Amino acid sequence: MPTLTVTDAQGVTKELDADTGLSVMEILREAGYPVAGECNGSLACATCHVIIDPNWFGKLEDQAEEEEDILDTVFNLEETSRLACQIMMSDDLSGLAVSLPS
Repeated sequence: MPTLTVTDAQGVTKELDADTGLSVMEILREAGYPVAGECNGSLACATCHVIIDPNWFGKLEDQAEEEEDILDTVFNLEETSRLACQIMMSDDLSGLAVSLPS
């Protein structure tokens, strides 16, 4: 089973089991992290904003233009910011490391 490494806003890091086919947003929510995901992954909000570890950012699929547009509205945008709802877990992404913004 793939894993997802999460660092919360307080700097606490935890490794989660991550089912393939689920979005990072779904995995974080199931694990109890405060990821609102108000639009449930329909690319209508930025409440599932996460920061991808720079070592992983280039391994993800390219962002769709819609995701880029929504990320432009994020207050604390980083160079490796993504919407967790748009990242689908796969075996190739096992070990993916994300941080929750503060």
